[in-house]
Amino acid sequence: MIHIEKGDPFSADSQALIEKLSIVLAQITGSSGKHSFNIDDLQSARAVWALARNAQGVAIGCGAIRPLTQETAELKRMYSAGSEAGVGSAILRFLEEAASELGYRAITLETRRVNHKAVTFYQKYGYTVTDNYGAYIGRDEAVCFIKTL
Repeated sequence: MIHIEKGDPFSADSQALIEKLSIVLAQITGSSGKHSFNIDDLQSARAVWALARNAQGVAIGCGAIRPLTQETAELKRMYSAGSEAGVGSAILRFLEEAASELGYRAITLETRRVNHKAVTFYQKYGYTVTDNYGAYIGRDEAVCFIKTL
């Protein structure tokens, strides 16, 4: 059983998951992704930090949305410890529902092309490749996705 809840990105559980994600990303892409994530962005009223917990209450995954524009949220720091199947999809559904409730019409995100598992995951859940945006413009290693809610 996986339980998804709104959480505190500054909590010990959240910080441990963020650090684990950074290590995994560095192994896959050569970059931890820390430079493209500012935890203070999650203080916005239209941002959500989600934590996944297993039946024993152990934090096993996380993810966030933050405002990119009035109508578009950006998905950040998606991570599953891989200890149970379905964690990533449960977090994604939770964040998509939260985004819709907050009035967003779309979610966008960036991952690295070399992160084949992430690319396949987002495509499986209806995200389509879009033009690189913001800091990702002109960066060939980056691939951006969007999904209309």
